[in-house]
Amino acid sequence: MSNVRVRYAPSPTGAPHVGNIRTAIFDYLWARHTNGTFIVRVEDTDQAREVENGLELILDSLRFLGLQWDEGPDVGGNYGPYEQSKRLHLYKQHAEELIAKGAAYYCYCTSERLEQMRKIQQARGEQTRYDYRCRYLSAEERAEHERAGEPKVVRLAVPREGKTTLSDFIHGDLTIANENVDDQVLLKSDGFPTYHLAVVVDDHLMQISHVMRGDDWIPSFPKHVLLYQAFGWEIPPHGHVPLVLGADKKKLGKRHGSTSVVQFREDGYLAEAMLNFLARLGWSLDDKSELFTRQQLIDVFTLDRIEHAPAIFDYGKLDWTNGYYIRQLSDDDLATRLMPFFEKAHLKTDHTMLRLLAPLVKERMKKMTEAVTMGDFLFVEDVEYDPQLLIGKGMDAKSALAALHAAQATLEKYPVFDDEEKVEADLRVAADQLGMKYAQFFGALRVAVTGKTVSLPLMGSMRILGREKTMRRVARAIKALEGQVL
Repeated sequence: MSNVRVRYAPSPTGAPHVGNIRTAIFDYLWARHTNGTFIVRVEDTDQAREVENGLELILDSLRFLGLQWDEGPDVGGNYGPYEQSKRLHLYKQHAEELIAKGAAYYCYCTSERLEQMRKIQQARGEQTRYDYRCRYLSAEERAEHERAGEPKVVRLAVPREGKTTLSDFIHGDLTIANENVDDQVLLKSDGFPTYHLAVVVDDHLMQISHVMRGDDWIPSFPKHVLLYQAFGWEIPPHGHVPLVLGADKKKLGKRHGSTSVVQFREDGYLAEAMLNFLARLGWSLDDKSELFTRQQLIDVFTLDRIEHAPAIFDYGKLDWTNGYYIRQLSDDDLATRLMPFFEKAHLKTDHTMLRLLAPLVKERMKKMTEAVTMGDFLFVEDVEYDPQLLIGKGMDAKSALAALHAAQATLEKYPVFDDEEKVEADLRVAADQLGMKYAQFFGALRVAVTGKTVSLPLMGSMRILGREKTMRRVARAIKALEGQVL
């Protein structure tokens, strides 16, 4: 299998959708499993839909997941260029070859005529398709169009009878009657190819050994098979990967939540978790294995285990997977990975502080962004909150004030709060002396220190926050309650 050559061929129209990038993962894993070649080819012939940074968004998504390509637009290779907009001469050459063989023809129909044709077909309840007008022009009629210098496209001359079959390594044999296949435009009047011509020409010239793409392309396979046959080329094995659906069994879209790898990264998902989770969407080793390292995936990935049914994108399962991978990180690694999220939130911190925070948040997080929500109080001078939060259930301002005075007196004894067990034990003694429930006592202190009724472990938070800030916040809370008691 050393001759395996697979390609991921996105269009630079924005950040790649998880369903799209999942196919790239399958390509990458198959290439690495077989010691083959993973290629990135940019299909940028639909220039009206391109976005300015579309290519970089694609390459950035691949880099984030660690899907390093062997050939592509930025690394080169022996089969370039790897951007279709730079290969127009090849498509023109091959389109002319098809015309010479009678497998394609020039079409001179105007957009206005085609629109009128479609309206008539729709009114009759017919399938909208080209009506073959230019396919059977006489030589004189073609010459007249040429003399007039009319714009033209190249269309595929699909056989009017028979059927076309493709052996699909995921779905088995696929067959469509030729009468249901349109005479597809192959080369547009501006010299740019459509997907159908470009993908076949490029896959052949780049010696692609296996083609994987979404099964929404199944209706198009006869056009590709007919092109391979017209050129006299061998058809590489094809596999149409099942779609990714939301929990409602509809095609995954923005209404379901984040759908691009870039957005998932910004939302706080680890590359390891995303790779593991996406590789398992529509592929399985067995009925019990869920967690795989990159190398394990490479070792066990085979095409025959790609499932033919649509995959369901379970956001809850992704969160569980991400939480697992977060817990596997060392505190030092976690601190490094947390830094960009705190910087984005404009919270001033450093690696040392985040290294102290890491063990407090590691077991509680499903997403990296949650560390910011949970630990933001540690990285600001003061916290803002409604003073009423200091007064817990079954308390009044006077009892809450008493709790904070007792806590203040206890904490004053400590130059640092490193011995968390000793500090907590002394605070419990103070609560006992007041005859107060621990939940009430520590609840008031928690709000005073963190500004939250639910927070990270209080003792660990005070240790990170330091004595000066902790005592200042307690004093501020006391002042706020004194105003209510008076």
